Amino acid sequence: MVDGRVGEPESSDSMRTFGAVVQALREYHGLSREEFGRLVGFSKHTVASVELGRRMPDVGFVEAAERVLGNTGALRRAAGFLQRQPGLASWFRRWAQLETTAINLFNYECRMIPGLLQTEAFARQLFADELPPPSDEQIEANWAARAERQRLLHERPNTAFNFIIEEQVFLRRTGGVEVTHDAIDHVLEMAQLRNVEVQIMPLIQPSHAGLHGPIALLENPQHKWFAYSEGQESGQFIADLKVISVLQSRYARMRSQALTIRDSMSLLQRMRGDL
Repeated sequence: MVDGRVGEPESSDSMRTFGAVVQALREYHGLSREEFGRLVGFSKHTVASVELGRRMPDVGFVEAAERVLGNTGALRRAAGFLQRQPGLASWFRRWAQLETTAINLFNYECRMIPGLLQTEAFARQLFADELPPPSDEQIEANWAARAERQRLLHERPNTAFNFIIEEQVFLRRTGGVEVTHDAIDHVLEMAQLRNVEVQIMPLIQPSHAGLHGPIALLENPQHKWFAYSEGQESGQFIADLKVISVLQSRYARMRSQALTIRDSMSLLQRMRGDL
């Protein structure tokens, strides 16, 4: 799921097992997490997340770890049995994996605050509003997955994140006044990060290039672009270059139609004061 829908729970035993093998091999070679991270090109926090079974290792991590830890083929084989972490809907998993290594990530959202910028209270309200109602275990799994994704904003300072959010998302007051107040504060705080830009699409906008719905775009380290679009109980992963070109054009137009970053921050501060 991108933002609101509940994903089916799955076992993460395979992730914990894979992580334990990585940790054992790393310690056998006398490497700290920080040293190992430098050798494989990932932060020590990412290494820790993989070793503790909290993060799905992508292909780049597996291949680099294989080379550093003896090139026996064991990690490549073990990676083939990995299952995704709970809390992510099946249609969103491929996109979630690409997010972990993206160098540019753009997101336009007209329904809710994007998942990467949500507070826990806001996210839990979305989960609780699901039909059919989720179990407590599903809600916990979904929040755990959401919180893990949000680490990207801090762990990937060289990744550029741009968000365009409709003003109406905040006017709806999802979860009530207090939840909305804290949600706006959190968006303002995240927007202070050097790698994060937030623009607000004003409620009154005579010309709007995004009326077809939400758009997610990302560029991977090989400079290839992908897109993702989500609807009711489904999501579409897009690799077709012609379609991606159209979505990029729409997103670029929206960036010019939305408020500037400075004006967006001013609007959010005024909205916060009006609550």
